[in-house]
Amino acid sequence: MEQLLVAGVDEVGRGPLAGPVVAAAVILDPARPIEGLRDSKKLSEKKREALVPIIQEHAIAWALGRAEVEEIDTINILQASFLAMQRAVAALTVTAHKILVDGNHAPEFHCPTEAIIGGDDSEACISAASIIAKVHRDNEMRELHELYPEYGLANHKGYGTKAHLAALAEFGATPIHRKSFAPVRRVVGV
Repeated sequence: MEQLLVAGVDEVGRGPLAGPVVAAAVILDPARPIEGLRDSKKLSEKKREALVPIIQEHAIAWALGRAEVEEIDTINILQASFLAMQRAVAALTVTAHKILVDGNHAPEFHCPTEAIIGGDDSEACISAASIIAKVHRDNEMRELHELYPEYGLANHKGYGTKAHLAALAEFGATPIHRKSFAPVRRVVGV
């Protein structure tokens, strides 16, 4: 009998004021379980980074998808999150038979889909997706910090911390800031 391929899907970066929203899709191999998978937010940065190569090596397939700042500002963050998830699933090298998405809503996919609240901590495949997406986005925000060091992106990853809001007020918005988000909109006067 053919193995049921279940893809876990999660995104990271819905709340930040800057940067893309990044999603990952992961199909784990039941014959190669991975110890320590949890919601990426409940793991240390060091633990997340250690798990990524293990997930990538042990998974049947994994892929990333993203939606850029311009897309977020055009279609809204929820729709951009869905778009990133759809892109991640479309980029998988094998076709999933079922998709599990963290949260209470899921985008349309080619196969049966289930949204699971807290799925990033209860379903290993979603946990794996959560970890890969978070590490990838955090690394990208560290790279963007090199372009825009005055904003402190390496520390807060684009979230609306006091330091980030102060930098926005002092230096204005950059091309990586989401102009549809109220704190940024106030600065750019849109």
